[in-house]
Amino acid sequence: MAKADVRSARDSVWLETKARRGGRSGQPSGLDRERITAVSVRLLDAEGLAKFSMRRLAGELNVTAMSLYWYVDTKDDLLELALDAVYGELRLPDPESDGEDWRDELRSLATEYRLLLVGHPWLSPLAGRFLNIGPNALAFSRCVQQVVRRSGLPAHCITGAISAVFQFVYGYGTLQGHFAERVAAVGMTPDEFFRTVMSAVAEAPQTADVVEETKDIIAARGGDTVQEMIDRDFGFALDLLVAGIEAMVERG
Repeated sequence: MAKADVRSARDSVWLETKARRGGRSGQPSGLDRERITAVSVRLLDAEGLAKFSMRRLAGELNVTAMSLYWYVDTKDDLLELALDAVYGELRLPDPESDGEDWRDELRSLATEYRLLLVGHPWLSPLAGRFLNIGPNALAFSRCVQQVVRRSGLPAHCITGAISAVFQFVYGYGTLQGHFAERVAAVGMTPDEFFRTVMSAVAEAPQTADVVEETKDIIAARGGDTVQEMIDRDFGFALDLLVAGIEAMVERG
């Protein structure tokens, strides 16, 4: 790896003076971090991570690329800001609410995170690349921890339970996002794409046997649409994880 590509473990837009800087003295008028971040999110949603650049962003804002460096030091800083901005879309339970079932709140948080990953496919690679210590990411993490603590698990099991649930959601949401992108790329609806693929796989000699062997499982899966099938699988898998937490609590 080239030296220029190496990032310090402490290198984050949220650490030290970077997080407090809304722009340096003499910055271009008409810009601020909030606007730059919002347009970055819009571009990432529309064009994806691979096409995102400071030059492309500057064109969208109708400024020079150098103007952006009054507000951030690097493109990575900007991506980190965009990442935390979309975490702000998550609907979190009220921390002051009493009597809410931790199971329901955990399912709700998991569903919110999955929808976020599907809605912003570029989030997935960035979540594994940065420290995720922005205010919105931390609020989400804190909320998840509070909910799982209420399950009754001992402290040494909390992080494992959180990993089991949210690494599953991360994988599920990432794959669902990839599926949505592929469907959009070929100009089909999800149901049309699914029927086309299943027909081709069922007819191909190298895969026909596997399809035949799994017909009963596919039929029992339920759901009239791809979205219903995806939702049912997700819901059942999440129920399994919640049941696993309950079982571990009972074991003590």
